[in-house]
Amino acid sequence: QVQVVESGGGLVQAGGSLRLSCAASGRTFRAYAVGWFRQAPGKERESVAAINWNGFSSYYADSVKGRFTISRDNAKNTVALQMDSLKPEDTAVYYCAARTRGDYSTHLMEYDYWGQGTQVTVSS
Repeated sequence: QVQVVESGGGLVQAGGSLRLSCAASGRTFRAYAVGWFRQAPGKERESVAAINWNGFSSYYADSVKGRFTISRDNAKNTVALQMDSLKPEDTAVYYCAARTRGDYSTHLMEYDYWGQGTQVTVSS
């Protein structure tokens, strides 16, 4: 069993930055792909970024490309999401999820372990 915990959310002004962190238990986490998803009020949960098990391949949604950076440190069992040039439309609850395969997916149903989420609010 893998437990996933997100941290780093908060309130920031437009144009600012936040760094989200995803920490997981279990040595097998380093073999898993990890995705970041977000869900705004009244909207469906959507994929934001994802990274494969060794960090050599990653994905970004068009809406965050060039502003967000996903990275991982398998020695520490952590995955980070650096968010720069934040916009009010980035406001959402952000979730970290792990997939028991090494290749990432953009489909939330293909992830097996989820954190409880962390709120990100960007004011205009």
